Amino acid sequence: MALPLLLTLLLILHIAPPSQQQHDHKINAVDLAALAAIKSTLTDIPGSNFFSTWNLTAPDPCSTFSGITCSLNRVSTLTLGTGLSGSSGLAGSLSPSISDLAELTQLVLFPGLVTGPIPPELSWLTNLRVLSLTNNRLTGSIPGSFSSLRSLHTLDLSYNQLTGSVPPSLTSLPELKVLILASNSLSGELPAMSAQLLHLDLKNNLLAGPWKKLPSSLRYLSVSRNSMRGPLNGLALLSELVYLDLSMNQFSGPIPAELFNPTLSSMFLQRNNLSGRVPSKLIGDPTTSASYGGGSIVDLSHNFLTGELSPVLAGVESLFLNNNRLMGIVPWEYIKSVYEGTTRTLYLQHNYLSKFPLEPGMELPDTVSLCLSYNCMVPPVGLASCPASAGVQLSRPASQCSVFNNPTPPAKVGTDRKIVRRRSSPCHPCSKKNRVKPNPQTRPVCRFRFRPLHRP
Repeated sequence: MALPLLLTLLLILHIAPPSQQQHDHKINAVDLAALAAIKSTLTDIPGSNFFSTWNLTAPDPCSTFSGITCSLNRVSTLTLGTGLSGSSGLAGSLSPSISDLAELTQLVLFPGLVTGPIPPELSWLTNLRVLSLTNNRLTGSIPGSFSSLRSLHTLDLSYNQLTGSVPPSLTSLPELKVLILASNSLSGELPAMSAQLLHLDLKNNLLAGPWKKLPSSLRYLSVSRNSMRGPLNGLALLSELVYLDLSMNQFSGPIPAELFNPTLSSMFLQRNNLSGRVPSKLIGDPTTSASYGGGSIVDLSHNFLTGELSPVLAGVESLFLNNNRLMGIVPWEYIKSVYEGTTRTLYLQHNYLSKFPLEPGMELPDTVSLCLSYNCMVPPVGLASCPASAGVQLSRPASQCSVFNNPTPPAKVGTDRKIVRRRSSPCHPCSKKNRVKPNPQTRPVCRFRFRPLHRP
């Protein structure tokens, strides 16, 4: 009798009946109803079969539904769409019922044709750490109620049709590290950011105005193709940056010397209104021998940089300094870097450079693209490596070079002649030979005239 009793106890303690087994694996009823609502507002675009596994009568959706994972019978992650290159994605709209998945930590919508607003009810998902709704046709503004997502680590709403401003509350979320809002129609000024962001991508929007506070923790920053303006002073404190793209804006003033740092290996500042000089030396610990390495790229083209070119950017693999106002002789460090193959692309066209000194017998490696056209010299290389935008003229007209590279020095005290501006007035009539051809709506204006100095 003892043996059968023992077997009975083992069966009771360790083997649940079939009905109990199904109960342990059955998805929470609220979550199942939420999944049904989600499916009712979305559909597969022809070529996609994502919802083919979503049989709402299946005994175990947690193991049979594609795109979901569960923890303790509650949906913890939801991925809508396959993300495969051959898949067309989903169409329809996002159901507010997503917010009923109370234990959700990750919500991902793969590229497709999903339209309509982002449901503000998503802010009820207080456990959410990843929210990615990219490459669709979502409209409206970013819900201000997202300030409730205190656990959010990553927010990616890029490549949609969102409008309005960036909610200030969004940029102060305590756990937010990655914020990607690129390629929308967001406008207004960028709010100050107190979140310890690592990655901020706002490119290709309609943002305007100057910088506000940026977190010093940033490693990736892109605001390319906006209408932002003002100086770059606030960037000097971003010592952790490895990628910076401010191209195609209206930023002005000098480039902070702190940005010329080999750890910032990708820097795109082209097509702004930046001025001043490239610093003469790198900022940093003088005991280190930091230098730019493989894969580095710096683009400062299409600005108003002036002065002689300093050697701090020698060694950058792809360097674009074209369409500025640089002058003088190209430092030897650049020539060495090009002919050793360290620098593979060097664009210096459309400046006022006067010499690219080569030693006899030096041959340009086949892997190097070097463009020197339209400077104040006859370049030692032709136009073969130049882009089409460089034009077909090898050199600048001499008249432009003489003015730029040989400015007229100021007159010294004690010289025999000085320039005196004659005003046109009843007291000082201009003679006809000194009178500039008048505009019919203005008074005659006199040219400058020379007058001998009277010495005692």
